[in-house]
Amino acid sequence: MTEPLKTRLAAEIENRRDELVALTRDLIRFPTVNPPGEAYRPCAEFVGAQMAARGFAIEYIRGAGTPGDSDAYPRVNVVARREGGRPGPVVHFNSHIDVVEAGHGWTVDPFEGVVKDGRVYGRGACDMKGGLAASIIAVDAFLALFPEYPGAIEISGTVDEESGGFGGVAYLAQKGYFSRPRVDHVIIPEPLNKDRICLGHRGVWWAEIETKGEIAHGSMPFLGDCAVRHMGAVLSAFEDDLFPVLDRKQTRMPVVPEGARRSTMNINSIHGGQTDDYSGLPSPNVPDSCRLTIDRRFLLEEDIAEVKREVVAILERLKRERPKFDFSIRDVMEVLPLMTEKDAPVVQAVTQAVRDVFGKDPDYVISPGTYDQKHMARIGHLHDAIAYGPGILDLAHKPDEWVGIDDMVESATVMALGLARLLFANQSAESE
Repeated sequence: MTEPLKTRLAAEIENRRDELVALTRDLIRFPTVNPPGEAYRPCAEFVGAQMAARGFAIEYIRGAGTPGDSDAYPRVNVVARREGGRPGPVVHFNSHIDVVEAGHGWTVDPFEGVVKDGRVYGRGACDMKGGLAASIIAVDAFLALFPEYPGAIEISGTVDEESGGFGGVAYLAQKGYFSRPRVDHVIIPEPLNKDRICLGHRGVWWAEIETKGEIAHGSMPFLGDCAVRHMGAVLSAFEDDLFPVLDRKQTRMPVVPEGARRSTMNINSIHGGQTDDYSGLPSPNVPDSCRLTIDRRFLLEEDIAEVKREVVAILERLKRERPKFDFSIRDVMEVLPLMTEKDAPVVQAVTQAVRDVFGKDPDYVISPGTYDQKHMARIGHLHDAIAYGPGILDLAHKPDEWVGIDDMVESATVMALGLARLLFANQSAESE
């Protein structure tokens, strides 16, 4: 991209700096907390109004019947599309509008969008309402210079990314919104730092393991069979026989942080015996059930079948060796690892844009956890997608979450330059 276009786009975005800040603050003020999925509709309609004012056609698509969807908490997504003047590629900017709960420890109102010291503070500021605002301003600046262009531009605000994305991108992918020929290239403005391009993520397998026992009076546990003790044996076997094996598995994927460049498994939750929602004294029972949820993250070099076999083999061994041990295991979710190749068009376009803005090559990274690119690949079979956006990943979900204003401005410039490169891939944008 030649210097004059970079300068012109950067100037257009700089002229919209105050609008970018105001838009980010407005988005933060919608408390789109997931779960349960609050304020999805008004936030989606706000985004739709913003894009309609810029000449986009607007669709609202409810993820009907997806997890969490109800009349009280409808999973409402917005997709905006603006056609160019002639045939060409379609570039899509996808951001999720949901945020996690605020939690404790804030020094500012988490849903006010406080501005101080060159930052916008609030829940979702970096993850990822700042990115959504930056993509809107990037497109706005591009359109100011190129009101006529080939192809089409789309911007979406989707729901439920924080809980798996099934009411958002997964639902839309099933409906054809993330497949060719409708869409060719996708940029997801997740907060991975302004000079890094995220190519994909590790794989994930969530499963629930239940150990089974026999209920009896707690004063005579020998008359029953304690499911919690059986689960203790499972945990002990994981510690001795599984975690050391996982820790030795390394990947060629450039996962950040460094500790995530190996296989991991988190014990997400454990429940056994007396129910957790009762505040009185417990009854003296031997628990006949104990449930454990595991969160297994795996690498491009691993096969999902082997990932599952490693766990099941330990459970089967305990069943052979431990008296009365019995179990069941249930898949909750599985997503294969993915990594967009560096020679993909969207990677090349954004790489050059990063060079133009920052004067250096980007760092290519892989996310330790999944995000909505997984549904574009596995359902829509759309693989020309990356995550790129403003914000520092380590601030996501933390108290006093913030996004830097300069970071949003610079990221918006990168997005606008990348958009120009993708749409004008077969011709010179300077000639337009």
